[in-house]
Amino acid sequence: MMPWDRNQIAARAAKELQDGYYVNLGIGIPTLVANNIPDGMTVTLQSENGMLGIGPFPYEDEVDADLINAGKQTISALPSSTFFSSADSFAMIRGGHIDLTILGALEVSEEGDLANWMIPGKMIKGMGGAMDLVAGVKQVIVTMDHVSKDGSPKIRKQCGLPLTGKSVVDMVITDLCVLQRPSAGELFRLTELADGVTLDEILAKTEADIVTG
Repeated sequence: MMPWDRNQIAARAAKELQDGYYVNLGIGIPTLVANNIPDGMTVTLQSENGMLGIGPFPYEDEVDADLINAGKQTISALPSSTFFSSADSFAMIRGGHIDLTILGALEVSEEGDLANWMIPGKMIKGMGGAMDLVAGVKQVIVTMDHVSKDGSPKIRKQCGLPLTGKSVVDMVITDLCVLQRPSAGELFRLTELADGVTLDEILAKTEADIVTG
């Protein structure tokens, strides 16, 4: 079995980009999507804290401490980058002007519910822009490990953690597979396996009902 690593998950997510898309990337694995945009494709990355036109994730010798995304991670700018208030940025999101958001997750339910902002009893930074993103963006893709550190499934029949949004996730890309939900009210369909991963393993590590045929 050869599960995908974080960069391979991000590279797979980048295959869902289309020329001309406006895209918002969450923290964690999603930030790596910026380094995997196909050559020749024009994709404009947006951040909730007021930046449009984010460059590749910077290497250590390229870091500018004054340039950060909404998750306080360092980012790079492009000659075409623009800066504006977070109010204008959220107006873009809430107004339906962002084509795709790629987010991390703690749990996803079989109905597409998303929990990605808190674990009760642990210190949190807050919801951030996730609730607005899943409500206002045209397509929501989740990238995450298939199971938690203790081996428990993260794709569940129902989320046990506080929700970010209900029935909002269109696609889940994990280290083991790709799951796609054709439309609201339908179950996720298994569309792709990582190299060497078997259907039996997916079923053993997935609590949710999924379509495999």
